[in-house]
Amino acid sequence: MSTRVASRPVGTVTRGTTNPNRLRRMDRWIAAVHGAELRRAAEPLAVDLGYGAAPWTAVELLRRLRAAAPRTRVVGVEIEPARVAAAQPYAREGLVFRHGGFEVPVPGRPSLIRAANVLRQYEEGEVAAVWERLCARLAPADQASGSRGGLLVEGTCDEIGRRHVWVALGPEGPRTVTFATRLGSLDRPSDLAERLPKALIHRNVQGEPVHAFLRDFDRAWAAAAPYAAYGARQRWIRTVRRLTADWPVTDGPARWRQGEVTVAWGALAPRT
Repeated sequence: MSTRVASRPVGTVTRGTTNPNRLRRMDRWIAAVHGAELRRAAEPLAVDLGYGAAPWTAVELLRRLRAAAPRTRVVGVEIEPARVAAAQPYAREGLVFRHGGFEVPVPGRPSLIRAANVLRQYEEGEVAAVWERLCARLAPADQASGSRGGLLVEGTCDEIGRRHVWVALGPEGPRTVTFATRLGSLDRPSDLAERLPKALIHRNVQGEPVHAFLRDFDRAWAAAAPYAAYGARQRWIRTVRRLTADWPVTDGPARWRQGEVTVAWGALAPRT
């Protein structure tokens, strides 16, 4: 596939709202679950797609990924030229900023594309095509080396990063959905519904899998109320353990302790 920079970037300008440390939960998860792929890659390249009006998230992504994979390079990509110009003083070794959109104007095939709070401003019907386009830009899987290929992480969080929900996709398509929260701020798990990514947020209605999952999540949370005496973390861990009886949770206690749970995409995918 050609990596020639398009004359007109693909996509539309978003609000660009951003804050320092907003994506820390997403970054922490990426480093933990995708760090081995980044270390394995000959030239690990990560893209912060749609970093917004300020470049904080790209700067932070470089630091966090290099802690897991020191050779990683990051390219911040923005569709608004003025934002790219404003970011240039923050460029450094391993971090550059480019004008572009969903065509992802970088050389080669990235090991990671992170698109946080970008598709929320699009229509639900546009998501599948964007996912397909971005997945086609990812590094391919390689059976010989055991690589599953690059990773697209697309999702939404609140303004200060307390609540996130994101979908992880590989070259083959969607893999998992992760719910992550600051446990001390949580009243009940369904509070995360307002941060569902665009592919799911309008499906939180009776008859849809994501609605059933959040219903069961709340029920398990209520049943685990006695564990609140030991702290919100212990209550969350007990809650997720209950969920594993009926839902394909793909991670384990090490991630649950971080206020996370990851579920196979197929269990939550919208019904057609």
